[in-house]
Amino acid sequence: MDTDSHRTRGSLRRILARTVGAACALAVGIGLAGCGSSNAGQVTLDFFQFKFEASDWFNKASRDFEKSHPNIRINVNNSPNSNPDLRTRLVKNRTPDVITINGDINFGMLAEAGVFHDFTDDPIVSELNPGMVKIAKDLVQSTDPSHKRLYGIPFAGNASGYLINEDLWRKAGLDPSHPPTTWDEFINALKTFKQQNITPLEASYGDPWTLQAPLSSLNSTLVPETEYAKLREGTATFADLWKPVSGKLVEMYQNYTQTNPGATYQQATQDFANGKAAVLPLGTYAIPQVRLINKNMNIRFAQMPATNNPKEQMLTAGDDVILTMGADTKHPKEAREFVDFLMQRERLEDYSKIQSAFTPLKETYVGDRALQGVVPFFKEARLTDFCDHYVPPSINIAGFLQTLVQNGNVDQFTASMQTEYDKAQARNFR
Repeated sequence: MDTDSHRTRGSLRRILARTVGAACALAVGIGLAGCGSSNAGQVTLDFFQFKFEASDWFNKASRDFEKSHPNIRINVNNSPNSNPDLRTRLVKNRTPDVITINGDINFGMLAEAGVFHDFTDDPIVSELNPGMVKIAKDLVQSTDPSHKRLYGIPFAGNASGYLINEDLWRKAGLDPSHPPTTWDEFINALKTFKQQNITPLEASYGDPWTLQAPLSSLNSTLVPETEYAKLREGTATFADLWKPVSGKLVEMYQNYTQTNPGATYQQATQDFANGKAAVLPLGTYAIPQVRLINKNMNIRFAQMPATNNPKEQMLTAGDDVILTMGADTKHPKEAREFVDFLMQRERLEDYSKIQSAFTPLKETYVGDRALQGVVPFFKEARLTDFCDHYVPPSINIAGFLQTLVQNGNVDQFTASMQTEYDKAQARNFR
């Protein structure tokens, strides 16, 4: 391990100490397996897998790997409570050999603590999408640019924007293959639907987390990621950063939603699949849910424009799955063989078909035609991460957003966010 990794061991203990109490209690009932071990020439790798809905895919991939590597066994731990489970493992010095993890602030905190393998100078980086690599580096929770290193390989990408019901768009005289590229065009499209008695936008803030999708979709263009460092340093506030997006959210949700905007996520995806709205303001993750209800629906996914300059538009995209190794794995050779196996093009493409995801290679591949319209953003690396990935998870963003779209009080929203952010920072003793 390099000197930075040694330096961060104390940091890791401080990070984990704040949440390990609850996590340890949970782990008692889970009975997770121990670290990798070898027996009579055979190595067993501990594979910690966070994406529960993809459990079957990773189980099969592990079994396929074992067939071609008879000296290696993969012990797959598909965790339904990945964050507390993984933190418990780490604080008990039971770091898995191979890990999948969501590219969010939790990954960034653990990466900064030095528990993951450093892939920064690895040859595989030259094969990866630069925008997705940048997202993984930027997530590392450090104000020191030298510490923004690649502690995990992007395995699959997702994006936030909105789903288009192509049939309703054509019915309204709009071309779904050429969606709006400016904010005014987007609002004018919603007005057109409303004038023709078509529900413009299917809201679902009965599950408030869904409001974080359009928040991030718009902020990708409105707020550069570098601004969040200023927020952390205290030289910028949420009023500075999020006032513009707040007003746009209020305009969308108070003027263009269905009669019952408090629908749940499940109800909203079902209604959208059944043709009850022209736009569903969620991310690519909603596509499989919609297709479960209406497999033949004509869907298109689009970037949500936030300004009136088409050249400024950025796509909110995330490293939905990051693949990494434990920094101190006892089996680095075997762990890397498994990582390389998972990163083979045919497996990445197979995963993307099943999960409606973007592959992380420079030549972006999508398994669902609905995603083709935003592929240019990946090719041009016009990508930014979800803005809520830069906000401590202890802050109830969703609840504040729900209040915002109901009462329209932008100042109250930004002030509430700032108050909770300051509290979280005060608890941060690193």
